[in-house]
Amino acid sequence: MTHTTDRIEDLLQTGVRDEIYPGAVWAVGNADGIEASGAVGLLDPDHPDEPMRLDTVFDVASLTKILAVWSTIGTLVEEGKLQLHTPLGTFWDEVAGHPLAGATAHHLLTHTAGLPLRANLKNLYGTDPQDIRDGVLHEALHRPPGEAVEYTDRAALVLGYLAEHLSGQPLDQLATDRIWNPLGMTQTRFGPLPDAEAARCAPTEYDETTGTHLKGTAHDFSARLLDGVCGIAGSFSVLDDLAIFLRHMLNPTPAAFDPNWIKESLRIQTGALAPARGLFWHPAPGTNPAQDVWVHYGFTGTGMWISPQRDRWALLLTNKLRFNRDREPLAEIRNALCANAFAGTGQLMDSPS
Repeated sequence: MTHTTDRIEDLLQTGVRDEIYPGAVWAVGNADGIEASGAVGLLDPDHPDEPMRLDTVFDVASLTKILAVWSTIGTLVEEGKLQLHTPLGTFWDEVAGHPLAGATAHHLLTHTAGLPLRANLKNLYGTDPQDIRDGVLHEALHRPPGEAVEYTDRAALVLGYLAEHLSGQPLDQLATDRIWNPLGMTQTRFGPLPDAEAARCAPTEYDETTGTHLKGTAHDFSARLLDGVCGIAGSFSVLDDLAIFLRHMLNPTPAAFDPNWIKESLRIQTGALAPARGLFWHPAPGTNPAQDVWVHYGFTGTGMWISPQRDRWALLLTNKLRFNRDREPLAEIRNALCANAFAGTGQLMDSPS
């Protein structure tokens, strides 16, 4: 891994110099654990004496969809409490008689449910959590289910509500009991974080209400509106915990992952529709589905890649959002990291786009 480590370190240092992010933490590994890892840059550019560290806590943003929603939905499928292709309205009273009733969990996991696209929950439904839940579950669809692949955060929000309904537990407790604790992910939790953990957290966006950059409080407004816990975002984690999660995906344990759930999730589930999707995972840019490299990104500057075929995973954690919301420069870094991390593991990857 020496040459790969050097290339990744050089790549991520370039991102620091170009002010794409203040700092980054990364790792590459397999079913046995971490093969190589590193940290570059600063925790916060306002404090040049504080380097980014391997144990930095990150707001992982949409990785919450994988860590808390995809994973717990998988346990409910394994237990027979959820059938992916059964219309939601046939077993979920909250959506029966409403437009969402004809959609399925499979539609939600593949972003084909026809849900409304990006929207401000507060403007639509107010600030009361029950009003938001009712509004999201009863809203008219954007188009009929199964017609098109259209990414929307609402899919994860609805699935989070569904997981709570089927389990009888709030999403944070469900993820802790079924996934994080069994795997030993002791530093993964929903925010807001206690002061001691927040102090180790990489800052994200500027918060005008406090006059500071957010640390230990979710950047995502929907998560903050729902007291920090929702299917869209809101969880915090560290490199070691995320490495445990990915390692166990390659070598599933009965306590957390069903191998069949992983296999089904990491294959194309959208037929001829584009863009191609698995179940909340999608083929990594610059690859093709046959190459079996799958990815999920977080808006704060995070990403996780996995390939059972190659027995390889990769992680990137940054606080890009501390600088701006510009996606393109980080996309180039992500694609290049993926190309380096998976080069030489089976069929060579295409050049990153």
